[in-house]
Amino acid sequence: MEKLGQDASLRDTSAIELALAQAQLDPDIKAAILAKDQQRLERLLGGGNVCCALCPAEEEEDEGAEEVPSREDEDTASRSPARVVA
Repeated sequence: MEKLGQDASLRDTSAIELALAQAQLDPDIKAAILAKDQQRLERLLGGGNVCCALCPAEEEEDEGAEEVPSREDEDTASRSPARVVA
């Protein structure tokens, strides 16, 4: 079965039938493979589609470097109602 998946030239029906005849699989699984019934095969094997997403992380700043507020940050801070005046 693994060899069939790796070599496209072996994917004709007779090669698949021969491989399935030699494989020790449940008859329902063999039937689903021959019928090319993906949903039935997923139910029989207890699997499904797998989705994976990779999201790039934001670059971290050096801990030793002091953060210098931008002009925009200063303007926002001066208008903040939580600003404490001593």
